[in-house]
Amino acid sequence: MGHKVHPKIHRTQVIYTWDSKWYSKNNYSQFAEQDIKIREFLVKKFKDANIDAISVERGAKDMTITILAAKPGFIIGRGGKGIDEIRKEIERKFLKMSLKAKLNVREVKSPALSAAVIAQTIASDIERRIPFRRVMKQSRDRVMKAGAKGIKIMLSGRLNGVEIARRETLSAGKVPLITLRSDVDYFFVEAHTIYGVIGIKVWVYHGEVFGRKDKFAVTEEANKKGPQKRDRNNFVKQK
Repeated sequence: MGHKVHPKIHRTQVIYTWDSKWYSKNNYSQFAEQDIKIREFLVKKFKDANIDAISVERGAKDMTITILAAKPGFIIGRGGKGIDEIRKEIERKFLKMSLKAKLNVREVKSPALSAAVIAQTIASDIERRIPFRRVMKQSRDRVMKAGAKGIKIMLSGRLNGVEIARRETLSAGKVPLITLRSDVDYFFVEAHTIYGVIGIKVWVYHGEVFGRKDKFAVTEEANKKGPQKRDRNNFVKQK
């Protein structure tokens, strides 16, 4: 009998770190609910930005939210106005003005190797009625050319609007899900079409990792550039 395990949570504290970084003794359920609602709100509001991951760090008086996106310009807005508006909306809706929110928006280093970006791109193409097999093959070829060790794409539902739902899988290279040291990026998203919902799962294998991996860690080069770099493609702003 097989046991299905989420590839990321299975490797958390082995090679990955937690996306939420805070501690609470008495208000854990309240803080966890806020984290979930903030993530859902940001993903829904900035669907076209192709968000890869969201990190939440809590302090005594403030909360730092870091967003990794393939298209950060959709979030930043002209002159950084969009990021100020979303910060105020988060404070008003979810934090009830009890904490100050800080927003950092950074560009994904390799969008072609991000399972989240790939899955959201596939969902967008399917919603625009592009044939699913063409979309799967193009995504597979693009990822392998970008340098991935392996990829697996699985679509399930009423593909191309047929009467009977089915599952189609396309893969290349290898995706070792049992090895804990293997760096497997995974994401699931739903495409909402006129003939129903289509589930999309993407696994991307980057190779083995020795040590820990934190995608939100700021490199030394980014520190030299400073936190106030106003570039449309790579923007980090703290209010």
